[in-house]
Amino acid sequence: MPPTPRNASLPAVIAAASQIILGKEQQIRLALACLLSRGHLLIEDLPGVGKTTLAHTLARLMGLEFQRIQFTSDLLPADILGVSVYDRTSGAFLFHPGPIFTQVVLADEINRATPKAQSALLEAMEERQVTVEGETRRLPEPFFVIATQNPAFQIGTFPLPESQLDRFLMRIALGYPDRAAERALLAGEDRRRLLANLTPVLTVEELLAAQAQVEQIRVAAPLLDYVQALIDHTRASPEWQHGLSPRAGLGLISAARAWALLEGRDYALPEDVQAVLPAVAVHRLVPAANFEGSGERRTPEAVARALIEAVPLP
Repeated sequence: MPPTPRNASLPAVIAAASQIILGKEQQIRLALACLLSRGHLLIEDLPGVGKTTLAHTLARLMGLEFQRIQFTSDLLPADILGVSVYDRTSGAFLFHPGPIFTQVVLADEINRATPKAQSALLEAMEERQVTVEGETRRLPEPFFVIATQNPAFQIGTFPLPESQLDRFLMRIALGYPDRAAERALLAGEDRRRLLANLTPVLTVEELLAAQAQVEQIRVAAPLLDYVQALIDHTRASPEWQHGLSPRAGLGLISAARAWALLEGRDYALPEDVQAVLPAVAVHRLVPAANFEGSGERRTPEAVARALIEAVPLP
């Protein structure tokens, strides 16, 4: 039996978030699709464009537990995961959970921490569990990491290793608002006050049901052929050091399913794959050093557009 094409609360989430993050409906839809796909989100942009506000907004609209971790150069893995402390009363070591043990984790300015601290997120993001002092502990459901990242050219940043980047289903940028949205922002109420007054639109149970609904969205064999053709092109092209991984292919399918759900369909189309391709694929592609034009800075949309033009539709 096919799933209900649209969860009535999902458009309400987008509408409510658009009242806080002005003029960025596309990025809000991508962030929501990432959450529905059980993925994790990386937001890369300049300070002050609303990265942290978007993370707070999504958590509040879903009624999810929220923790913010400020990543700095002296952050240690134990500051994220937790640590065992000796308790004199019981005569035993008691584990004190770190901020990772929550439903939405905001890893703020993740690339200001060292690779050692960044690596504390790897197991949590992939397996939704952490192993501390030889004991494995499950993380809550849903579990969603939103990381913000400053551009690599800024002082005091460490590049994210490829293994870390690949754990993020999507990478998006907010960018500056357009003139009309910025005027409304300047003339309107303080965003922090609006954020404090937000009430949940979805319950946790409804969110989990929507995530399960995404997994039931139908994907036809020709669409799988199309995704495989996109992946094969990146692996054969001399433009990239290496092509998209199987994990990236699974991510494309999952994100396309979520996008189809947001569009009110119980089946995915090539247009859904193309809509999420810039966010899902481009941060996983590293330009080949000897390829002509490899030093040029192209937007993710431009890279994805070139990939779409190179691979015909099924």
